[in-house]
Amino acid sequence: MKSIILALILLVAGSTVSLAQCDKNVSIYSSKSQQLDGSGAVQQTIDETTDLQFNKTDITVVTDNGNHKMTGKIKSLTCDWKVPFKEGKTVITTTLNDDNGGDGKDFTITIEGKDGKVTLVAESPQKPDRKIKLDLEKFEEKKS
Repeated sequence: MKSIILALILLVAGSTVSLAQCDKNVSIYSSKSQQLDGSGAVQQTIDETTDLQFNKTDITVVTDNGNHKMTGKIKSLTCDWKVPFKEGKTVITTTLNDDNGGDGKDFTITIEGKDGKVTLVAESPQKPDRKIKLDLEKFEEKKS
């Protein structure tokens, strides 16, 4: 009986940490992006900074060394992190609008941490043969 109670306490505590992670203001940084084809093969590597910030309702992406900005509302956000910002996964669906005008594009953004390495993959149904991959150099809670 004691082991069942202990297991329930650990399960609730772990769930609370995962849910609390979803409510954070998060900042992500990368200095290089990879363009992938639909099968995931690298087509091109670009040296450019990407700063991405999100919370549970909004997302902002600034690329091309600060020259290109996109913003959007988050439609759905799921996360499950065993070790915050190191081991786990966040999936965001959003429509990003270019601040220079044009139509918004739908994206599914998957941030995944394995063995201490965190990557981001962005996919758009409007361009199923193209994905963007970032190896993240910074993934942390942003202080308000």
